[in-house]
Order: sequence, then structure tokens, then C-alpha cells
Amino acid sequence: MSAPRRTPRRRPVTVVAALATAVALTGTLTAARAAPAPASGSGQPPREPVATGYGGAVASVSPDATQTGLDVLKHGGNAVDAAVATAAALGVVEPYSAGIGGGGFFVYYNARTHKVSTIDGRESGPAAMTTNWFIDPATGKPLSFTDAVNSGLSVGVPGTLKTWTTALDDWGTISLKKALQGGIDIASNGFVVDPTFNSFTAMNQARFSQIAPTAQLFLPNGAAPPVGSVFKNPDLANTYKLLAEEGPGLFYGGELGQEVANTSQHPPTIPNPTMNFRPGQLTAADIAGYTAPVQAPTHVDYKGLDVYSIAPPSSGGTTVGEALNILSNFDVDPGDQVQALHLYDEASKIAFADRNRWVGDANFNDVPTEQLTSKVYGKDRACLISPTSTLAAPVAPGNPFAPGGGTQCPSTAPTGTSYADTEGLSTTHLVTADKWGDVVSYTLTIEQTGGSAMTVPGRGFLLNNEMTDFDFTPLFPGVPDPNLPAAFKRPRSAMSPTIVLKDGRPFIAVGSPGGATIITTVLQILVNRLDLGMNLEQAIAAPRASQRNAASTFAEPAFLNLPEIPGLEALGEKFTLVPPSGTPTPEIGAATGLEFLPNGAVEAAAEPARRGGGAAAVVHPVR
Repeated sequence: MSAPRRTPRRRPVTVVAALATAVALTGTLTAARAAPAPASGSGQPPREPVATGYGGAVASVSPDATQTGLDVLKHGGNAVDAAVATAAALGVVEPYSAGIGGGGFFVYYNARTHKVSTIDGRESGPAAMTTNWFIDPATGKPLSFTDAVNSGLSVGVPGTLKTWTTALDDWGTISLKKALQGGIDIASNGFVVDPTFNSFTAMNQARFSQIAPTAQLFLPNGAAPPVGSVFKNPDLANTYKLLAEEGPGLFYGGELGQEVANTSQHPPTIPNPTMNFRPGQLTAADIAGYTAPVQAPTHVDYKGLDVYSIAPPSSGGTTVGEALNILSNFDVDPGDQVQALHLYDEASKIAFADRNRWVGDANFNDVPTEQLTSKVYGKDRACLISPTSTLAAPVAPGNPFAPGGGTQCPSTAPTGTSYADTEGLSTTHLVTADKWGDVVSYTLTIEQTGGSAMTVPGRGFLLNNEMTDFDFTPLFPGVPDPNLPAAFKRPRSAMSPTIVLKDGRPFIAVGSPGGATIITTVLQILVNRLDLGMNLEQAIAAPRASQRNAASTFAEPAFLNLPEIPGLEALGEKFTLVPPSGTPTPEIGAATGLEFLPNGAVEAAAEPARRGGGAAAVVHPVR
């Protein structure tokens, strides 16, 4: 039985302490392209990347989703209510990135208790899952990543709907029915197809065409919906309506859960498909037994600020936290951009070495979360960094269980083991705040763009491919791999929804999609804002690079054009252009964030250009 609903709290507006007004951008990390204008006559909400004001705020990648959350705030809902409503709308307008067929991580600051809590809504493996889940029995070799994704084997128990109901029951003020209404309206009335939706559909056309309900829904007339057309999803509208009336039991223990299991076990392909969609073994019982536990966040102190994020099974909180602890041993000087970017890359490289070796589902592994996020371990790992040279990658992981971390500051870091980064890029992130001071930072996903490509027949939503986030075979010969498949286990994630407090009050909330680049995106935004003198808008727009313990650092084209590149290369750093990944331009992440200003106002910020530009809004805007 659901917990009784609470009436909305009517607390006075809190003036949130924050840093002094940020200085202008130094000029070395330039802002991205201007945001595209909304479609003429479309009736769409405006696509504004920045908004400042009072009474609450929302930022997401979609104007429709942001407006949905804003409407909830305007009608007295709190940040949790708005977050769930925004997420439900994203399940309609961003179906290749999010939806009730996937999962995610929810971070919440309660202004009444001054406490940060999180919800683990990560997908879990079925009871039948074994270590050899992605080993082809015919050959004894691992499946290719493509074969694994396009299969029922890739589908984990979805956690998104359970996340929503847990959040609403514990901290919300409205019913699931009210939270879903905005999504129902958008799915019924339709939304205008933008270039990103069109390109994401086109990049999936080959595999979408193999699944009958997916082709019927997302490939009308056999092709991606054209830009400027109106896309409707009546099946999803009806699914949301059923959930609104019958509650989450329809999914977790009811007929909808059975249909999800059936789709995984019997992929609904077209007659005589040219691709082999292997059957999975997900059952209705697996889905009925799923929980989305409320758990403690990770926490590090960075320059007197309290940085909270998500704990394992995500590696976001531990890896961002370790990198910040490493950086705290240096003067990250905005006056020396070459050295500042060098320190950012090196700290990320070292933290990723530890992430790959030590982080997995803590219910199945002895994950050293406390040690990885400790100042002592960060200081020990920091001694590997030289201001005059670059660490050869891959760097070996340290031993957080040993005194001194096992690093002992050798003059040359030992070589570690790299790995193939196959974590899906197409996730989405949203942030909300209300007039009482509550804040939510929420990252949700169905894994890679388009998930498993399998739409539940007649239900209008795609299923995830999250199980491919498990390692198919051990990464580290001779030592345990914390991210191998197992029954009921949750695969390691990189999602990093983050809330930063100053003097116990909210200062910044931020997060991003992007697979493993989520970690570096969030880290770089924090470094930009807290160390390099940028304001939040500039910190999000600035060109990005992503070093994940590899020989070369992936970078956006704009980053490779920075005047600091020759200086970084003189230190031994190597860069390579980030692959397009089906997006209109090669890009890393698509962040959204909030900053709470000294006068009590809040600034909401989204991307001005990446992923077509995001949308930020406040209840009572001011110039």
C-alpha cells in the first residue's frame, strides 16, 4: 500500500547562500552556438537555455518536458513532483533516451531536513542471469556488442516507474496520476519533431525496421518522421492512463510486467528478419520482485563545499568524488589554463583506473566507496601527477584497502588494463527546484540510443539494453571483476546526478547524459564553475574533453581549437576527435544545471547547442 499523501508544505522562501557573482569567461573556453529558435507556429514552449528567477525552476533537454515540470510547480507541486512529471514527459519526447522501459538515479535535497537522499532505480538482472550471460554457447566466445544489444538478453528489469512512485510516496505531494498527466497530453496531442529526434530515428532505422511494433511506431511510412512534423504516441498515452488509474502494480506484478517479460523472451520481429534478435530470460516474477531502494549518497568536501552524488552501483559519485579529492591537492589556477586542463585530465585518468577495478554493485562486491572518496586516498593518488609530463595510460589502479593506497608515489606510474567503453551515450538529465528550497538532480536512461530496439507491443515504449553495461568477460586477468553478470545484480553505471551544498544549503545541481563521459562532463562543469571562474551557463557551454584512462583524450572539435592545445601536447597529452555517435555534430554530454544565487533567486541552465539545445525555465522570471 502506498504511503499517505502529504499536503504541500507552505514554508517561507529560503534565501540560499551562494558564491559571489561569477566573473566573465576568461576567453579560452568559449561558449557554444546559439540555441535554435522554436518551430514557427508550432505552439511549442520556448527553447531557452538559461532562465533566472524565483518560485522554482526546471531544466531538461526538451521545452515540452521543462514546461510540464514548470506547470506542476505553478500549481503548488514541489521539486519531486516536478521531477517525476518532467521525466514522464521525457519518456514521450525523448523515447530513445528515457522511459518506463529503463532506469536511473534520483538525488534529492530536502530543505526541511537539510538532508540529501538518493534512489537507486538501476535495472537489475533476471534470476536466470549467470556470468556467461553474453557468451555464445555455440562458439564459447563473447557475443559482439551489436548482437548483445539487439537481443532479449540485454533487457534488465526496468526501474524507472518504481523510482517515480518511491519518490512521490516518500517526498512528493501529488499522485502518480497527476504526475503523468502532462506526459499523457503530449503523447496524445503530439510534439514537433526536431533535428535530433529525426537523426536519432534515422541512425536506428536498420534495427528498428526489424521489430514490428517499433517500425510501426517510429518509422511511419518506412522512414524517420520528418523535421517539423507532429509525432503522436497514442499507445504510450493509453499506457500512462492505465498506470494513472491502476498504479505501479500494473507493471510490477501485473499484466504490463508480463508483457515486458514476454517481449524480452520473444522479440516481436517482423516475418523473416535479417537480424538475429536472441531471446532473453526475463520473467514477470523478476519484475514483480524489483525494488528501488533509498540509499545514502556519496559525499566529498571540495574547497569547503559539500558535493553529493550517487553511490554504487553507479560509479559516478565515487569517480567524480575521487577526482575532486585529487584536484584538491593542487592550485587549479584560471590564470594558467594549460596547467588547469592538464590537472583535470590527469585526475580523471587516475580516478577512472580505480573505477574500472573497484566499482560494481555493492550488494555483490566489497566496493571501497568510503576509501575511494576519502581525502587520504585522493592525496595518495595525486602524487602520481607531474606538472611537466603526462601519465602513460592506462594507469594501474591503486589499492584503496591498503595503507597509503598502494601507490607509494613511484616516479613512473605502473601500467594498468584498459577496457572497451561501450556504455550507452543516449541518456537524459533533468534538474528541478521549488519555492521551499527542495532540489532534485535526476539522470534516467534506456542505455544506448534506442535501447534494445524492442517496443512492447501496443504499449508505446522501448525496452532498455542495460545488461550490456556488464563486462562480458573479466577485465583484469587474475583478479576479481566487480562488474560481471549475476542473478539480480545491477550493472555498473556512470550516471552522476550531483547536488553541491554551501553552508548546508543548495548551491549547484548538475548532471548529464553521455555514457562513461557523464563522469568527465560533470567533473569538467564543476571545475569550470568552482575553479576557473565561469558562471554556470558558461561552465555548461564550454568545449569538453573526456579522459577515461586511455592513451588519447576524446575531445569536441571546439576543444581541439583551443589555444591551450599546443601547450597540453607539449606535456605529452594526446587528443582525438570524439566520434559522432549519430548526433548532428560530435559532442560530449548534454548537461542541465541549477545555481542558487545570493539574492535567493535560482538560475536554471541547459545546453545552448548540444543535442539541439536544452530548455530552462523558472516560475517567476526576472532579467
